[in-house]
Amino acid sequence: MREKILTFIEKNSRVDLADLAVMLGVEEAAVANEIADMEKEGIICGYHTLIDWDKTSEEKLTALVEVKVTPQRGFGFDKVAERIYNYAEVDSVYLISGGFDFMVMIEGKTMRDVAQFVSDKLSPLDSVLSTATHFILKKYKDHGSIMAHEKKDERMLVTP
Repeated sequence: MREKILTFIEKNSRVDLADLAVMLGVEEAAVANEIADMEKEGIICGYHTLIDWDKTSEEKLTALVEVKVTPQRGFGFDKVAERIYNYAEVDSVYLISGGFDFMVMIEGKTMRDVAQFVSDKLSPLDSVLSTATHFILKKYKDHGSIMAHEKKDERMLVTP
């Protein structure tokens, strides 16, 4: 039952518990208890709302920063990741394969904000060997959801 609950709420965390119970064929209390247990166990880590910031007046910029580091003896990458994810500007940190060790998602108001974070806080860390910053220009799909951008009529105008 856990995997089915997780599958449903991952796509829509606002699903009504009564509806979820009906879909699963169990009592609503059983679903509520199972969700509460998974929250206590750290399986469910939080609930998020996906927002298309391009449709608001709020200026937000997202950057992906690839980071190459020297792992710390006895701790591997974990301590370095902890130092990075504790910065307020950092949205996500992932250990990745390839030429870099971490993918760090940063949010700021301007490119200057992000650049300043990378140059003043991230790059000077003892374990950081190098970084490569990529700015997100447009989101087409985010967390499994297609961002609803206005579609333009791409047909050619034919005039007599």
